[in-house]
Amino acid sequence: MSFLIGIDVGGTNTNGVLLKGVQVLSTVRTPTDHHNLHAGTEEVLTRLLQALPGEEREPVELHLSTTLATNAIVEGKGAPTAVLIIPGPGLRWEDLPVPFKLYPLAGAIDHRGRETGPLDREEVRAAVRAAKAAGYQALAAVGKFSPRNFQHELAIEELIKAEFPELAPVTLGHRLSGRLNFPRRITTAALNASIAALQAEFVRMVEAVRDQYRLGKVYLLKADGGTLALHESVHRSIETILSGPAASLMGTMALTEGLADAVALDIGGTTTEISVFVGGEPLAEREGAVIAGYPTLVPAFFSRSLGLGGDSQVTFDGDRVTIGPQRMGPPAALGGSGVTPTDAVVVLGGAALGDARQAYAALEMMGAPYGLEPHALAEKIVDAFAQQAAAAIEEVYAELNSQPVYTVSQVLAGAKLWPEQLIGMGGPAAYFIPKIAGKLGLPYQVLPYYEAANAIGAAASRPTFAITLRADTALRKLVVPELDYEAAIGQPFTFNLEAARQEAVRQTVNYARKMGAAVAADEVEITEEEVFNMVRNFYTVGKNFNLRAQVKPKICRIGPTAAGAL
Repeated sequence: MSFLIGIDVGGTNTNGVLLKGVQVLSTVRTPTDHHNLHAGTEEVLTRLLQALPGEEREPVELHLSTTLATNAIVEGKGAPTAVLIIPGPGLRWEDLPVPFKLYPLAGAIDHRGRETGPLDREEVRAAVRAAKAAGYQALAAVGKFSPRNFQHELAIEELIKAEFPELAPVTLGHRLSGRLNFPRRITTAALNASIAALQAEFVRMVEAVRDQYRLGKVYLLKADGGTLALHESVHRSIETILSGPAASLMGTMALTEGLADAVALDIGGTTTEISVFVGGEPLAEREGAVIAGYPTLVPAFFSRSLGLGGDSQVTFDGDRVTIGPQRMGPPAALGGSGVTPTDAVVVLGGAALGDARQAYAALEMMGAPYGLEPHALAEKIVDAFAQQAAAAIEEVYAELNSQPVYTVSQVLAGAKLWPEQLIGMGGPAAYFIPKIAGKLGLPYQVLPYYEAANAIGAAASRPTFAITLRADTALRKLVVPELDYEAAIGQPFTFNLEAARQEAVRQTVNYARKMGAAVAADEVEITEEEVFNMVRNFYTVGKNFNLRAQVKPKICRIGPTAAGAL
Protein backbone atom coordinates (compact mmCIF):
# COMPACT_ATOMS: atom_id res chain seq x y z
CA MET A 1 0.00 0.00 0.00
CA SER A 2 1.49 3.37 -1.04
CA PHE A 3 2.43 6.21 1.29
CA LEU A 4 1.48 9.81 0.65
CA ILE A 5 2.35 13.06 2.40
CA GLY A 6 0.19 16.17 2.28
CA ILE A 7 1.53 19.55 3.41
CA ASP A 8 -0.49 22.76 3.61
CA VAL A 9 1.45 26.01 4.10
CA GLY A 10 -0.99 28.27 5.90
CA GLY A 11 -0.80 31.88 6.96
CA THR A 12 0.11 30.97 10.54
CA ASN A 13 1.03 27.29 10.58
CA THR A 14 2.30 24.64 8.19
CA ASN A 15 0.40 21.38 8.63
CA GLY A 16 1.38 17.95 7.37
CA VAL A 17 -0.12 14.49 7.28
CA LEU A 18 1.24 11.04 6.44
CA LEU A 19 -1.23 8.65 4.81
CA LYS A 20 -0.98 4.96 4.09
CA GLY A 21 -3.69 4.41 1.54
CA VAL A 22 -6.71 6.08 3.17
CA GLN A 23 -5.41 5.71 6.70
CA VAL A 24 -3.90 8.59 8.67
CA LEU A 25 -0.61 7.56 10.28
CA SER A 26 0.65 10.89 11.65
CA THR A 27 0.04 14.65 11.62
CA VAL A 28 2.52 17.47 12.21
CA ARG A 29 2.29 21.24 12.72
CA THR A 30 4.97 23.94 12.74
CA PRO A 31 4.81 27.75 12.50
CA THR A 32 4.98 29.21 8.98
CA ASP A 33 7.96 31.46 8.25
CA HIS A 34 6.91 33.62 5.28
CA HIS A 35 10.49 34.75 4.78
CA ASN A 36 11.61 31.13 4.42
CA LEU A 37 8.66 29.00 3.32
CA HIS A 38 10.71 25.92 2.57
CA ALA A 39 12.14 25.75 6.11
CA GLY A 40 8.77 24.90 7.67
CA THR A 41 7.94 22.60 4.78
CA GLU A 42 11.19 20.72 5.21
CA GLU A 43 10.71 20.42 8.99
CA VAL A 44 7.23 18.95 8.56
CA LEU A 45 8.48 16.60 5.86
CA THR A 46 11.39 15.39 7.99
CA ARG A 47 9.17 14.65 10.99
CA LEU A 48 6.60 12.82 8.88
CA LEU A 49 9.22 10.69 7.16
CA GLN A 50 10.54 9.68 10.58
CA ALA A 51 7.12 8.16 11.24
CA LEU A 52 7.38 5.80 8.27
CA PRO A 53 7.58 2.14 9.20
CA GLY A 54 11.28 1.29 9.13
CA GLU A 55 10.94 -1.73 6.87
CA GLU A 56 8.89 0.16 4.29
CA ARG A 57 10.77 2.86 2.40
CA GLU A 58 9.33 2.98 -1.08
CA PRO A 59 9.15 6.43 -2.74
CA VAL A 60 6.53 8.60 -1.02
CA GLU A 61 4.26 10.83 -3.11
CA LEU A 62 4.10 14.45 -1.94
CA HIS A 63 1.17 16.84 -2.36
CA LEU A 64 1.77 20.51 -1.49
CA SER A 65 -0.67 23.34 -0.92
CA THR A 66 1.48 26.46 -0.94
CA THR A 67 0.87 30.17 -0.38
CA LEU A 68 3.78 31.15 -2.64
CA ALA A 69 1.80 32.33 -5.69
CA THR A 70 -0.96 33.91 -3.62
CA ASN A 71 1.47 35.81 -1.40
CA ALA A 72 3.56 37.00 -4.35
CA ILE A 73 0.48 38.50 -6.04
CA VAL A 74 -1.11 39.91 -2.88
CA GLU A 75 2.17 41.50 -1.76
CA GLY A 76 3.13 42.70 -5.25
CA LYS A 77 6.39 40.77 -5.26
CA GLY A 78 6.18 39.45 -8.82
CA ALA A 79 8.51 40.60 -11.57
CA PRO A 80 7.58 43.83 -13.42
CA THR A 81 5.47 42.56 -16.33
CA ALA A 82 4.34 43.97 -19.66
CA VAL A 83 1.76 42.47 -22.00
CA LEU A 84 1.93 42.43 -25.80
CA ILE A 85 -1.69 42.55 -26.93
CA ILE A 86 -3.32 42.05 -30.31
CA PRO A 87 -6.67 43.82 -29.86
CA GLY A 88 -7.68 43.89 -33.52
CA PRO A 89 -9.87 46.58 -35.07
CA GLY A 90 -12.80 48.20 -33.31
CA LEU A 91 -11.47 47.93 -29.77
CA ARG A 92 -10.12 50.85 -27.74
CA TRP A 93 -7.39 48.98 -25.94
CA GLU A 94 -6.69 52.06 -23.82
CA ASP A 95 -10.04 51.47 -22.10
CA LEU A 96 -9.31 47.88 -21.09
CA PRO A 97 -9.76 47.52 -17.30
CA VAL A 98 -6.35 45.99 -16.65
CA PRO A 99 -3.59 47.52 -14.46
CA PHE A 100 -0.66 46.37 -16.59
CA LYS A 101 1.56 48.03 -19.15
CA LEU A 102 0.15 47.13 -22.57
CA TYR A 103 1.97 47.22 -25.90
CA PRO A 104 -0.60 46.98 -28.72
CA LEU A 105 0.42 45.17 -31.91
CA ALA A 106 -1.02 45.21 -35.40
CA GLY A 107 -2.57 42.07 -36.79
CA ALA A 108 -5.97 40.58 -36.17
CA ILE A 109 -7.88 37.33 -35.75
CA ASP A 110 -11.65 37.53 -36.13
CA HIS A 111 -14.30 35.89 -33.94
CA ARG A 112 -14.21 32.71 -36.04
CA GLY A 113 -10.45 32.32 -35.87
CA ARG A 114 -9.61 33.71 -39.31
CA GLU A 115 -6.57 35.93 -39.75
CA THR A 116 -7.77 39.29 -41.02
CA GLY A 117 -4.48 41.13 -40.50
CA PRO A 118 -0.92 39.78 -40.41
CA LEU A 119 1.39 40.10 -37.43
CA ASP A 120 4.14 42.69 -37.95
CA ARG A 121 7.28 41.02 -36.60
CA GLU A 122 9.33 44.21 -36.69
CA GLU A 123 6.66 45.86 -34.56
CA VAL A 124 6.93 42.93 -32.13
CA ARG A 125 10.71 43.44 -31.90
CA ALA A 126 10.25 47.17 -31.27
CA ALA A 127 7.67 46.52 -28.53
CA VAL A 128 9.91 43.98 -26.81
CA ARG A 129 12.88 46.35 -26.96
CA ALA A 130 10.73 49.15 -25.50
CA ALA A 131 9.49 46.90 -22.68
CA LYS A 132 13.02 45.79 -21.89
CA ALA A 133 14.31 49.38 -21.87
CA ALA A 134 11.47 50.37 -19.51
CA GLY A 135 12.63 47.75 -16.99
CA TYR A 136 10.04 45.04 -17.53
CA GLN A 137 11.47 41.63 -16.68
CA ALA A 138 8.61 39.38 -17.75
CA LEU A 139 6.33 39.32 -20.79
CA ALA A 140 2.95 37.92 -21.74
CA ALA A 141 1.29 37.86 -25.16
CA VAL A 142 -2.50 37.87 -25.56
CA GLY A 143 -4.65 38.18 -28.66
CA LYS A 144 -8.33 39.07 -28.47
CA PHE A 145 -9.45 35.91 -30.27
CA SER A 146 -6.33 33.80 -29.75
CA PRO A 147 -8.28 30.83 -28.27
CA ARG A 148 -9.75 30.43 -31.76
CA ASN A 149 -6.47 30.90 -33.61
CA PHE A 150 -3.26 31.04 -31.60
CA GLN A 151 -0.76 31.36 -34.47
CA HIS A 152 0.04 35.01 -33.70
CA GLU A 153 0.80 34.22 -30.07
CA LEU A 154 2.99 31.27 -31.10
CA ALA A 155 4.88 33.50 -33.53
CA ILE A 156 5.54 36.04 -30.77
CA GLU A 157 6.81 33.28 -28.48
CA GLU A 158 9.14 31.96 -31.18
CA LEU A 159 10.54 35.43 -31.91
CA ILE A 160 11.20 36.22 -28.23
CA LYS A 161 12.80 32.85 -27.62
CA ALA A 162 15.16 33.35 -30.58
CA GLU A 163 16.00 37.04 -30.20
CA PHE A 164 15.35 37.94 -26.55
CA PRO A 165 16.15 34.76 -24.59
CA GLU A 166 16.66 36.78 -21.40
CA LEU A 167 12.89 37.54 -21.45
CA ALA A 168 11.81 33.98 -22.21
CA PRO A 169 9.67 32.11 -21.49
CA VAL A 170 6.78 34.36 -22.44
CA THR A 171 3.32 33.49 -21.13
CA LEU A 172 0.72 32.98 -23.87
CA GLY A 173 -2.87 33.73 -22.99
CA HIS A 174 -4.46 30.91 -24.99
CA ARG A 175 -2.58 28.21 -23.08
CA LEU A 176 -4.02 29.28 -19.75
CA SER A 177 -7.64 29.54 -20.85
CA GLY A 178 -9.73 28.83 -23.91
CA ARG A 179 -12.35 31.38 -22.87
CA LEU A 180 -12.84 34.67 -24.70
CA ASN A 181 -12.96 37.21 -21.87
CA PHE A 182 -10.12 39.41 -23.16
CA PRO A 183 -9.48 41.55 -20.02
CA ARG A 184 -9.50 38.52 -17.73
CA ARG A 185 -7.22 36.60 -20.10
CA ILE A 186 -4.77 39.52 -20.14
CA THR A 187 -4.81 39.65 -16.33
CA THR A 188 -4.38 35.89 -16.00
CA ALA A 189 -1.43 35.84 -18.40
CA ALA A 190 0.23 38.90 -16.84
CA LEU A 191 0.00 37.50 -13.31
CA ASN A 192 1.32 34.14 -14.50
CA ALA A 193 4.30 35.81 -16.18
CA SER A 194 5.02 37.95 -13.11
CA ILE A 195 5.39 34.99 -10.75
CA ALA A 196 6.98 32.49 -13.15
CA ALA A 197 10.54 33.17 -11.95
CA LEU A 198 9.52 32.82 -8.29
CA GLN A 199 7.74 29.58 -9.12
CA ALA A 200 10.77 28.24 -10.98
CA GLU A 201 12.94 28.98 -7.93
CA PHE A 202 10.42 27.24 -5.68
CA VAL A 203 10.33 24.22 -7.98
CA ARG A 204 14.13 23.92 -7.86
CA MET A 205 13.97 24.00 -4.07
CA VAL A 206 11.29 21.32 -3.92
CA GLU A 207 13.19 19.17 -6.43
CA ALA A 208 16.28 19.38 -4.20
CA VAL A 209 14.21 18.30 -1.18
CA ARG A 210 12.60 15.54 -3.24
CA ASP A 211 16.01 14.18 -4.28
CA GLN A 212 17.44 14.54 -0.78
CA TYR A 213 14.63 12.51 0.79
CA ARG A 214 14.19 10.15 -2.18
CA LEU A 215 10.56 11.09 -2.64
CA GLY A 216 8.40 9.99 -5.54
CA LYS A 217 6.15 12.27 -7.58
CA VAL A 218 5.38 15.77 -6.33
CA TYR A 219 2.13 17.61 -7.04
CA LEU A 220 0.81 21.08 -6.18
CA LEU A 221 -2.81 21.74 -5.26
CA LYS A 222 -4.74 24.06 -7.60
CA ALA A 223 -7.57 26.49 -6.88
CA ASP A 224 -10.10 24.01 -8.33
CA GLY A 225 -9.14 21.19 -5.95
CA GLY A 226 -7.12 19.19 -8.47
CA THR A 227 -3.38 18.77 -8.47
CA LEU A 228 -0.71 19.92 -10.91
CA ALA A 229 2.60 18.17 -11.51
CA LEU A 230 5.49 20.10 -9.98
CA HIS A 231 7.39 20.59 -13.24
CA GLU A 232 4.26 21.78 -15.05
CA SER A 233 3.65 24.47 -12.42
CA VAL A 234 6.57 26.48 -13.84
CA HIS A 235 4.43 27.21 -16.91
CA ARG A 236 1.05 27.44 -15.13
CA SER A 237 1.99 28.91 -11.76
CA ILE A 238 -1.16 31.06 -11.69
CA GLU A 239 -3.25 27.89 -11.24
CA THR A 240 -1.76 27.36 -7.77
CA ILE A 241 -3.30 30.56 -6.35
CA LEU A 242 -5.88 30.08 -3.60
CA SER A 243 -4.76 26.51 -3.03
CA GLY A 244 -5.23 27.08 0.72
CA PRO A 245 -9.02 27.46 0.50
CA ALA A 246 -9.07 24.53 -1.94
CA ALA A 247 -7.19 22.38 0.59
CA SER A 248 -9.75 23.23 3.27
CA LEU A 249 -12.62 22.38 0.96
CA MET A 250 -11.09 19.09 -0.20
CA GLY A 251 -10.36 18.21 3.42
CA THR A 252 -14.03 18.70 4.22
CA MET A 253 -15.02 16.30 1.44
CA ALA A 254 -12.37 13.75 2.45
CA LEU A 255 -13.48 13.64 6.08
CA THR A 256 -17.26 14.10 5.87
CA GLU A 257 -19.86 11.42 5.24
CA GLY A 258 -23.18 12.43 3.70
CA LEU A 259 -22.14 15.96 2.79
CA ALA A 260 -25.21 17.84 1.49
CA ASP A 261 -26.05 21.53 1.96
CA ALA A 262 -23.38 22.85 4.28
CA VAL A 263 -21.12 25.75 5.05
CA ALA A 264 -17.55 24.93 6.05
CA LEU A 265 -15.21 27.09 8.10
CA ASP A 266 -11.46 26.67 8.30
CA ILE A 267 -10.47 28.76 11.32
CA GLY A 268 -6.76 29.51 11.17
CA GLY A 269 -4.52 31.80 13.14
CA THR A 270 -4.88 34.72 10.72
CA THR A 271 -8.03 34.17 8.68
CA THR A 272 -11.18 32.08 8.50
CA GLU A 273 -12.01 30.59 5.11
CA ILE A 274 -15.69 30.14 4.25
CA SER A 275 -16.77 27.61 1.60
CA VAL A 276 -20.20 26.38 0.55
CA PHE A 277 -21.62 23.02 -0.52
CA VAL A 278 -24.94 22.47 -2.27
CA GLY A 279 -26.22 18.93 -2.71
CA GLY A 280 -22.82 17.63 -1.67
CA GLU A 281 -21.00 19.61 -4.38
CA PRO A 282 -18.77 22.62 -3.75
CA LEU A 283 -19.73 25.91 -5.33
CA ALA A 284 -17.42 27.22 -8.03
CA GLU A 285 -16.54 30.78 -9.02
CA ARG A 286 -18.59 31.64 -12.10
CA GLU A 287 -15.96 33.53 -14.10
CA GLY A 288 -12.77 32.47 -12.34
CA ALA A 289 -10.73 33.24 -9.25
CA VAL A 290 -10.33 36.81 -8.02
CA ILE A 291 -7.01 37.36 -6.23
CA ALA A 292 -6.05 40.67 -4.58
CA GLY A 293 -8.74 42.37 -6.68
CA TYR A 294 -7.46 40.88 -9.96
CA PRO A 295 -10.22 39.02 -11.87
CA THR A 296 -8.73 35.96 -13.59
CA LEU A 297 -9.90 33.00 -15.67
CA VAL A 298 -8.36 30.48 -13.25
CA PRO A 299 -10.98 27.80 -12.37
CA ALA A 300 -11.58 27.95 -8.64
CA PHE A 301 -13.93 26.91 -5.89
CA PHE A 302 -16.07 29.62 -4.33
CA SER A 303 -14.57 30.80 -1.04
CA ARG A 304 -14.46 33.95 1.01
CA SER A 305 -11.71 34.91 3.42
CA LEU A 306 -12.51 36.64 6.70
CA GLY A 307 -9.84 38.48 8.71
CA LEU A 308 -10.72 36.54 11.84
CA GLY A 309 -8.52 33.91 13.46
CA GLY A 310 -7.13 32.55 16.67
CA ASP A 311 -4.25 35.03 16.62
CA SER A 312 -6.27 38.08 15.52
CA GLN A 313 -5.90 41.41 17.28
CA VAL A 314 -8.51 42.07 19.98
CA THR A 315 -9.55 45.59 20.96
CA PHE A 316 -11.99 46.58 23.70
CA ASP A 317 -13.44 50.06 24.33
CA GLY A 318 -15.25 49.22 27.55
CA ASP A 319 -18.40 48.21 25.71
CA ARG A 320 -17.65 46.49 22.42
CA VAL A 321 -15.05 43.87 21.50
CA THR A 322 -13.63 44.04 17.98
CA ILE A 323 -11.55 41.23 16.52
CA GLY A 324 -9.21 41.49 13.51
CA PRO A 325 -8.69 41.88 10.68
CA GLN A 326 -5.05 42.34 11.65
CA ARG A 327 -3.08 39.49 13.17
CA MET A 328 -1.71 40.34 16.60
CA GLY A 329 0.93 37.59 16.52
CA PRO A 330 1.42 34.75 18.97
CA PRO A 331 -1.13 34.63 21.81
CA ALA A 332 -0.06 36.07 25.13
CA ALA A 333 -0.14 32.49 26.42
CA LEU A 334 2.75 31.76 24.07
CA GLY A 335 4.71 34.90 24.85
CA GLY A 336 2.90 37.35 22.58
CA SER A 337 2.44 41.01 23.45
CA GLY A 338 -1.35 41.37 23.18
CA VAL A 339 -4.69 39.69 23.66
CA THR A 340 -5.97 37.22 21.04
CA PRO A 341 -9.08 35.02 20.82
CA THR A 342 -6.85 32.07 21.66
CA ASP A 343 -6.02 33.71 25.00
CA ALA A 344 -9.73 34.00 25.76
CA VAL A 345 -10.17 30.29 25.09
CA VAL A 346 -7.20 29.46 27.33
CA VAL A 347 -8.62 31.59 30.19
CA LEU A 348 -11.99 29.83 29.85
CA GLY A 349 -10.32 26.41 30.01
CA GLY A 350 -11.11 25.54 26.41
CA ALA A 351 -7.49 24.87 25.43
CA ALA A 352 -4.37 23.76 27.28
CA LEU A 353 -1.87 25.95 25.45
CA GLY A 354 1.24 27.69 26.70
CA ASP A 355 1.10 29.54 30.02
CA ALA A 356 -2.47 30.23 31.12
CA ARG A 357 -1.19 32.76 33.67
CA GLN A 358 0.18 34.94 30.86
CA ALA A 359 -3.16 34.82 29.04
CA TYR A 360 -4.98 35.71 32.29
CA ALA A 361 -2.64 38.64 32.95
CA ALA A 362 -3.12 40.02 29.42
CA LEU A 363 -6.91 39.93 29.73
CA GLU A 364 -6.71 41.38 33.22
CA MET A 365 -4.70 44.35 31.92
CA MET A 366 -7.20 44.93 29.08
CA GLY A 367 -10.29 44.73 31.28
CA ALA A 368 -9.03 46.55 34.38
CA PRO A 369 -9.70 50.14 33.16
CA TYR A 370 -13.35 49.18 32.69
CA GLY A 371 -13.78 47.09 35.83
CA LEU A 372 -14.14 43.85 33.85
CA GLU A 373 -12.46 40.74 35.22
CA PRO A 374 -10.65 38.31 32.85
CA HIS A 375 -13.30 35.57 32.70
CA ALA A 376 -16.06 38.02 31.83
CA LEU A 377 -13.87 39.65 29.16
CA ALA A 378 -12.96 36.24 27.76
CA GLU A 379 -16.68 35.45 27.41
CA LYS A 380 -17.23 38.72 25.54
CA ILE A 381 -14.31 37.95 23.18
CA VAL A 382 -15.60 34.48 22.38
CA ASP A 383 -19.11 35.82 21.81
CA ALA A 384 -17.78 38.56 19.52
CA PHE A 385 -15.76 36.00 17.55
CA ALA A 386 -18.83 33.82 17.06
CA GLN A 387 -20.99 36.81 16.13
CA GLN A 388 -18.51 38.11 13.52
CA ALA A 389 -18.20 34.66 11.94
CA ALA A 390 -21.97 34.11 11.89
CA ALA A 391 -22.55 37.56 10.34
CA ALA A 392 -19.96 36.81 7.65
CA ILE A 393 -21.72 33.53 6.79
CA GLU A 394 -25.05 35.34 6.50
CA GLU A 395 -23.44 37.90 4.18
CA VAL A 396 -22.01 35.13 2.01
CA TYR A 397 -25.42 33.52 1.57
CA ALA A 398 -27.02 36.89 0.86
CA GLU A 399 -24.45 37.39 -1.89
CA LEU A 400 -25.05 33.92 -3.32
CA ASN A 401 -28.82 34.34 -3.31
CA SER A 402 -28.54 37.55 -5.33
CA GLN A 403 -26.71 36.07 -8.33
CA PRO A 404 -26.47 32.93 -10.48
CA VAL A 405 -24.77 30.14 -8.58
CA TYR A 406 -22.59 27.39 -10.02
CA THR A 407 -21.38 24.08 -8.74
CA VAL A 408 -18.61 22.25 -10.55
CA SER A 409 -21.12 20.55 -12.83
CA GLN A 410 -24.29 22.67 -13.00
CA VAL A 411 -25.98 26.04 -12.77
CA LEU A 412 -28.38 26.31 -9.84
CA ALA A 413 -31.07 28.48 -11.37
CA GLY A 414 -33.42 30.08 -8.87
CA ALA A 415 -32.06 28.14 -5.91
CA LYS A 416 -32.57 29.66 -2.46
CA LEU A 417 -29.51 28.66 -0.53
CA TRP A 418 -29.10 28.16 3.21
CA PRO A 419 -26.95 25.57 4.98
CA GLU A 420 -28.31 22.58 6.81
CA GLN A 421 -25.18 22.21 8.90
CA LEU A 422 -21.93 23.94 9.86
CA ILE A 423 -18.66 22.03 9.43
CA GLY A 424 -15.49 23.18 11.10
CA MET A 425 -11.75 22.62 10.93
CA GLY A 426 -8.59 24.43 11.97
CA GLY A 427 -6.80 24.76 15.30
CA PRO A 428 -9.51 26.72 17.24
CA ALA A 429 -12.45 24.90 15.60
CA ALA A 430 -13.35 22.60 18.48
CA TYR A 431 -14.11 25.56 20.73
CA PHE A 432 -15.54 28.13 18.31
CA ILE A 433 -17.65 26.04 15.93
CA PRO A 434 -20.34 25.16 18.53
CA LYS A 435 -20.61 28.85 19.45
CA ILE A 436 -20.94 29.96 15.81
CA ALA A 437 -23.49 27.22 15.09
CA GLY A 438 -25.54 28.44 18.04
CA LYS A 439 -25.66 31.94 16.57
CA LEU A 440 -26.92 30.53 13.27
CA GLY A 441 -29.28 27.94 14.75
CA LEU A 442 -27.52 25.13 12.87
CA PRO A 443 -26.35 21.65 13.79
CA TYR A 444 -22.59 21.28 13.47
CA GLN A 445 -19.72 18.89 13.28
CA VAL A 446 -16.03 19.41 13.91
CA LEU A 447 -14.02 17.27 11.52
CA PRO A 448 -11.79 14.47 12.75
CA TYR A 449 -8.16 15.60 12.52
CA TYR A 450 -9.59 19.12 12.41
CA GLU A 451 -6.19 20.71 13.05
CA ALA A 452 -4.69 18.99 9.98
CA ALA A 453 -7.79 18.74 7.77
CA ASN A 454 -6.36 21.11 5.15
CA ALA A 455 -3.21 18.98 4.83
CA ILE A 456 -5.45 15.92 4.47
CA GLY A 457 -7.33 17.77 1.72
CA ALA A 458 -4.07 18.39 -0.13
CA ALA A 459 -3.01 14.76 0.29
CA ALA A 460 -6.34 13.29 -0.76
CA SER A 461 -6.70 15.37 -3.95
CA ARG A 462 -5.97 13.95 -7.37
CA PRO A 463 -4.82 15.40 -10.71
CA THR A 464 -7.39 17.15 -12.85
CA PHE A 465 -7.20 18.51 -16.39
CA ALA A 466 -9.47 20.64 -18.54
CA ILE A 467 -9.54 21.64 -22.19
CA THR A 468 -11.63 23.88 -24.45
CA LEU A 469 -12.58 22.60 -27.90
CA ARG A 470 -13.85 24.79 -30.70
CA ALA A 471 -14.89 23.39 -34.05
CA ASP A 472 -16.05 25.42 -37.08
CA THR A 473 -17.36 23.12 -39.79
CA ALA A 474 -17.66 25.95 -42.33
CA LEU A 475 -13.92 26.58 -41.94
CA ARG A 476 -13.26 22.83 -41.51
CA LYS A 477 -11.15 23.67 -38.49
CA LEU A 478 -10.88 22.35 -34.93
CA VAL A 479 -8.71 23.83 -32.18
CA VAL A 480 -7.82 23.04 -28.55
CA PRO A 481 -5.98 26.18 -27.42
CA GLU A 482 -4.62 24.83 -24.13
CA LEU A 483 -2.71 22.19 -26.09
CA ASP A 484 -1.66 24.30 -29.10
CA TYR A 485 -3.68 21.75 -31.08
CA GLU A 486 -5.18 22.52 -34.48
CA ALA A 487 -6.63 20.02 -36.94
CA ALA A 488 -8.74 19.90 -40.09
CA ILE A 489 -12.28 18.52 -39.94
CA GLY A 490 -12.27 15.89 -42.66
CA GLN A 491 -16.04 15.38 -42.99
CA PRO A 492 -17.65 18.71 -42.04
CA PHE A 493 -21.21 17.72 -42.99
CA THR A 494 -21.21 14.69 -40.69
CA PHE A 495 -19.35 16.34 -37.80
CA ASN A 496 -22.04 16.74 -35.13
CA LEU A 497 -22.31 17.40 -31.40
CA GLU A 498 -21.60 13.79 -30.50
CA ALA A 499 -18.44 13.84 -32.62
CA ALA A 500 -17.36 17.05 -30.88
CA ARG A 501 -17.96 15.45 -27.48
CA GLN A 502 -15.91 12.40 -28.39
CA GLU A 503 -13.06 14.56 -29.65
CA ALA A 504 -13.15 16.69 -26.49
CA VAL A 505 -12.94 13.56 -24.33
CA ARG A 506 -10.09 12.17 -26.44
CA GLN A 507 -8.13 15.42 -26.19
CA THR A 508 -8.63 15.57 -22.42
CA VAL A 509 -7.37 12.00 -22.01
CA ASN A 510 -4.36 12.82 -24.21
CA TYR A 511 -3.64 15.93 -22.17
CA ALA A 512 -3.71 13.92 -18.95
CA ARG A 513 -1.36 11.29 -20.40
CA LYS A 514 1.00 14.03 -21.56
CA MET A 515 1.13 15.19 -17.94
CA GLY A 516 1.89 11.69 -16.69
CA ALA A 517 -1.59 10.77 -15.40
CA ALA A 518 -3.57 7.72 -16.46
CA VAL A 519 -7.17 8.80 -17.12
CA ALA A 520 -9.97 6.75 -18.63
CA ALA A 521 -12.52 8.26 -21.01
CA ASP A 522 -15.37 7.68 -18.52
CA GLU A 523 -13.58 9.96 -16.02
CA VAL A 524 -13.99 12.94 -18.36
CA GLU A 525 -17.07 15.14 -18.10
CA ILE A 526 -18.38 17.68 -20.60
CA THR A 527 -19.10 20.69 -18.38
CA GLU A 528 -20.05 23.25 -21.04
CA GLU A 529 -21.32 22.94 -24.60
CA GLU A 530 -22.70 25.38 -27.12
CA VAL A 531 -23.76 24.82 -30.73
CA PHE A 532 -25.03 27.39 -33.22
CA ASN A 533 -25.53 27.53 -36.96
CA MET A 534 -23.47 29.62 -39.35
CA VAL A 535 -25.89 31.28 -41.78
CA ARG A 536 -25.14 33.08 -45.03
CA ASN A 537 -27.78 34.37 -47.46
CA PHE A 538 -30.49 32.57 -45.46
CA TYR A 539 -28.71 29.20 -45.80
CA THR A 540 -26.93 27.25 -43.10
CA VAL A 541 -23.33 26.86 -44.24
CA GLY A 542 -21.92 25.17 -41.15
CA LYS A 543 -21.97 24.85 -37.38
CA ASN A 544 -19.87 26.18 -34.53
CA PHE A 545 -19.21 23.94 -31.54
CA ASN A 546 -17.77 25.20 -28.24
CA LEU A 547 -17.18 22.61 -25.54
CA ARG A 548 -15.30 22.41 -22.26
CA ALA A 549 -14.27 19.03 -20.91
CA GLN A 550 -12.48 18.15 -17.72
CA VAL A 551 -11.34 15.37 -15.48
CA LYS A 552 -13.28 16.32 -12.37
CA PRO A 553 -11.34 16.74 -9.14
CA LYS A 554 -11.54 13.53 -7.13
CA ILE A 555 -11.13 12.99 -3.44
CA CYS A 556 -10.19 9.90 -1.44
CA ARG A 557 -12.25 9.25 1.66
CA ILE A 558 -9.99 9.13 4.68
CA GLY A 559 -10.45 6.42 7.28
CA PRO A 560 -9.53 6.00 10.95
CA THR A 561 -6.09 6.70 12.33
CA ALA A 562 -3.46 4.14 13.16
CA ALA A 563 -1.40 6.56 15.25
CA GLY A 564 -1.52 9.98 16.83
CA ALA A 565 -0.12 13.37 15.99
CA LEU A 566 3.62 13.97 16.16
